[in-house]
Amino acid sequence: MIQTIDTIIIGGGQGGLATSYYLKQQGREHLILEQSDQAGAAWRDGRWDSFTLVTPNWAFRLPGAEYSGDAPGGFLHRDEVVDIFAGYAGKFDLPLRLNTRVSAVEACPEGGFWVRTADATYRARHVVVATGLFQTPRIPRLAEHVPAGVVQLYSGDYRNPAQLPEGGVLVVGSSQSGCQIAQELHQSGRPVYLCTSGAGRIPRTYRGRDIFAWAAQMGFSDRTVDQLPSPKAKFAANPHMAGKTDGGSLNLHQFARDGIRLLGRLQDVQDGKVLLAGDLHDNLAKADKFEADMLQGIDAYIAQAGIEAPLETVPHWQDGYALEALRELDLAVSGIRTIIWAIGYDFDFSLVKFPIFDEDGYPIQQRGLTAQPGLYFVGLPWLHKQKSGLLAGVAEDAAHIVQSICTEPVCSA
Repeated sequence: MIQTIDTIIIGGGQGGLATSYYLKQQGREHLILEQSDQAGAAWRDGRWDSFTLVTPNWAFRLPGAEYSGDAPGGFLHRDEVVDIFAGYAGKFDLPLRLNTRVSAVEACPEGGFWVRTADATYRARHVVVATGLFQTPRIPRLAEHVPAGVVQLYSGDYRNPAQLPEGGVLVVGSSQSGCQIAQELHQSGRPVYLCTSGAGRIPRTYRGRDIFAWAAQMGFSDRTVDQLPSPKAKFAANPHMAGKTDGGSLNLHQFARDGIRLLGRLQDVQDGKVLLAGDLHDNLAKADKFEADMLQGIDAYIAQAGIEAPLETVPHWQDGYALEALRELDLAVSGIRTIIWAIGYDFDFSLVKFPIFDEDGYPIQQRGLTAQPGLYFVGLPWLHKQKSGLLAGVAEDAAHIVQSICTEPVCSA
């Protein structure tokens, strides 16, 4: 069965829904194809029970559903975000087809694209790929060497401490998810070991304001991709920070002070032992410098702009540097019965059968527009700006793409 649709959107997450919202406003025929049973399913299926947004509520800017409650400085809980996404398509009467996985986007000889699924083939003049960049959990091959008695999860499968077997937990990865999960496990009374990386650190607040408020005012989140030091910089891990105000700021030195055992990068697993790089102190130094550089930038901005803001001295803890940088750790002796992999996700756009990708497999595009006429991408980090992959910025790129689509004639059967 072949159906002809002017625009096909692949993915019913924030990028796909925002694009559909603007197409609906323009009266343009389109269809969203979502592989899961619910729009925005990643928020439901890939977040732990206590998860909250790390961006304040005022930064929730999904078009038509911008935050308008009485706690703009608060942080929406996972379930609140899930509810917003679940009701979004119905609220705006968006054409959403669920449980539909796209297998290929190919050139149609008569012009436009074939979009193929298991049940149907669509012919479309425009295709918007909105599958996101975080598609497959990154679990290293060395995970195969972990003893059979040790439970392994990736961060997207973690829900709460009670889900895990009794005993210690090794969390691998010290960016946002890894540190938040490690903190929750420690607070539940678990022995926690944390393999660190070079991820940076951001305090929750500074000089009387949330750190994201400073970032927005300074234009930090509006930095464009051409300002990055290299194309690969757009894949850098997110800095660790608290996801709610009552959680304070996350700091690896504070972790060490509280009793979380910090480790260097995990390099291998052999004979029931994890082999570690001796880079713990280097990783701590990178996190310290990241924070110091950002706060120095805020101080300079405040001074230049003449803003009245209370002075603040951020604690400069050193506890982590007192720890020995272990080179190996015996899982059984340490009582570790669970490993949580929090080292990011891989992406794969191989369903798109056009030569429009760079050496990393990232689409070559200008604000979502590719060299293949009618083919677009939306919702990716650093698609155009730093905030392009965030709820705070996806609407801007979606509106830009829809503007481009609306300059083209409507597809006819």
